[in-house]
Amino acid sequence: MTGSGFSRRRFLAITATLGLAAGPAAAQPTTRWRGLALGAEAEITLLGPKRAAGLALRAAKQSLRDLERLFSLYDSQSDLVRLNRSGRLDAPAADFVALLRLADEIHSATGGLFDPTIQPLWRALADRASGEAVASARSRVGWSGLTFDNRSVAFRHPGMAMTFNGIAQGFATDRVSNLLRGFGFSETLVNIGEFRAGDGAWQIGVADPAFGLVAKRRLERGALATSSPSALLFGEEGQGHILNPRRPRQTAPWSTVSVEAKTAAEADGYSTAFTLLDAAAIRSVFQSTPALRRIVLVGRDGTVTDMT
Repeated sequence: MTGSGFSRRRFLAITATLGLAAGPAAAQPTTRWRGLALGAEAEITLLGPKRAAGLALRAAKQSLRDLERLFSLYDSQSDLVRLNRSGRLDAPAADFVALLRLADEIHSATGGLFDPTIQPLWRALADRASGEAVASARSRVGWSGLTFDNRSVAFRHPGMAMTFNGIAQGFATDRVSNLLRGFGFSETLVNIGEFRAGDGAWQIGVADPAFGLVAKRRLERGALATSSPSALLFGEEGQGHILNPRRPRQTAPWSTVSVEAKTAAEADGYSTAFTLLDAAAIRSVFQSTPALRRIVLVGRDGTVTDMT
């Protein structure tokens, strides 16, 4: 799992858009917006009437601002920061609870490796804290220490904290994609750190920080997320930014993991956790999780494994 981070909270492994939708849809007017959202470079592309596209994009940007007020670690008044500060959040927003429920599902499916309560440990390692301080931070990590429902979210133990940096970008990507469809735009590609494609065939490249472009994907009505532990390193030992909550000093077995799924939030969460699992365990989760469609694993030696 990831925590708050340096110039960017969670580095995507530089997954690059290679082209627009193919076929008749590509002949429609194209509107593109680029900016920042949830600590990531964001890009929204939609095909259709320009005037209506402008209205849809304004609504999309407002939606992103609303989600940042829920999930940002940098906004001192965001719901997440208020929870981390006081240990309790009353009357949580519906999106906050929805994200917690999805995180709970992925936590269970990955044997606890996806754990948003990793934040105290991440912070201690990023700050190069003493061994004693790191051990203390590790003792405050644990999904079982969180309780939540529609009425409140609370930590069971003092000093706990959360980060949504391994899933919030995907969640926001889905929200914007669905909003644009509500405005009548079905041919869309939303990239808020993770990709969600609407109708049309969108060409996406998967790149690894060490080995460059390793795969090309044709994405339609689905999502793709890519995680690379070495894309952001900290500490004297070059600790990767995705941490195993049980073995924080673990060297991730993969250089990059790319996941295609029904939604970007699912692709985001699973790609994060899969960087810490071996191939057999990943395949087991893949086969038992209908939302997952394809997985690309890039070994530390550059070997590419494609699971379909």
